Parts: sequence; C-alpha cells; structure tokens
Amino acid sequence: MRALIIIDVQNDFLTDGLLVVPEGEQIIPVLNNINHHFDVVVATKDWHPATHKSFARNHEDREVGEIVEVNEVPQILWPPHCVKESHGAEFPSDLNTEVIEKVFWKGTNEDIDDYSGFYDNEKLNDTGLHDFLQSKGVTEVYVAGIALDFCVKFTALDAKSLGYKTFMIEDASRGINYRPNDVQNAITDMKVSGIRVIKSYELEKVFSGDY
Repeated sequence: MRALIIIDVQNDFLTDGLLVVPEGEQIIPVLNNINHHFDVVVATKDWHPATHKSFARNHEDREVGEIVEVNEVPQILWPPHCVKESHGAEFPSDLNTEVIEKVFWKGTNEDIDDYSGFYDNEKLNDTGLHDFLQSKGVTEVYVAGIALDFCVKFTALDAKSLGYKTFMIEDASRGINYRPNDVQNAITDMKVSGIRVIKSYELEKVFSGDY
C-alpha cells in the first residue's frame, strides 16, 4: 500500500500569508494531478496556539530568524503562522481536499515545535500518523508539500527510520531556503539517509519498478 503525505499546504505559507514560502502555490496543481495514484492520502497541518514559543513575538527583544533555547532545546524563531482556527491555518481553496482521508495536527504544544508529521521535535509525543498508516497496511510513503527544508525533510527522515520505503516528490514540494543552500542540503540529507528523491512524472516508472 502506498500513501501520499501532504505536508502543511496551508494559506499562511502561500502568497499573502504570514510566512510565505516562495512558489508555494506551484505545488498545488502537481498534488491535485498525482493524488489519484495512491491508496491512501493524508495531510498534516501546523495548528499552533497563539502563544507558541516558536513565534518571535512571544520572546522579548527577539527577532525572526534568531535561535533561542526553549526548555534547553534550540528553537529558531518564526513569524506567527498557522494559528489554530485562523484562515492562515486552513488549506487553500484550490487544493483538492476530497481525497484526504485524515488530517494530522502538529505544533499544538506551545513549548515544542513539530517539524515532522510523525513526532514533535523532541519525539516526546506522536501525532498518530504512524499508527494510522500501519492500520492501513501502508509500506511505502511519498512525502510532498511545505517546507521542503524543514517539515517535508523531517517527515521523510522519520518515515524512513520507521521502516517505510520513503520517497520525496521534489516538484510537489517547495522550501523556505532561509539560509543559502538549505533546500539543496536538505535534499542531500534525505538521499544520504536512503530516501529516494523523485519528480512527479516519474511516479509511474517507480510504481512499475522501472525506476
């Protein structure tokens, strides 16, 4: 069984959002075009409380991009984004959500960030995604979405470590590239970890075993 995991395709990461990921809108038609290839389609959402410690505004005299310690753990500071129940936290209207079987919320604990769709950054709690995929008999996962160099990367790495045959769909993902080469470094990290990085047009070859 193959699953497509759509990571954080939410309004705040798109044009006019609070944490814009360049070219984020361009992945939506790609996702809509490929979702029928999969036995299971799930999605994640950042679903932060307004008091989340990853927001720069919740730290006195701190700026976006700075790194602070939260409970002795390094935390990069972001603009407020994807606050639960807000418009920015919702899926864009042109994303086909009818195929999404279940949504998994992450970043709900104000003290811990969640990049991965499986666990928080300290792996103290899980989102339930692994159990759900196991209940469906999923053995292969295809990760795509936003942002390639953060949440897509860490979801793929966790999927691989959990024993799934793991792919990252590059043209169905976009990165922040906050520092130069972040996206390329993330792709390299995934490849080194045994994750196969593919393009959407290669899916049929992958499925047939010709890739």
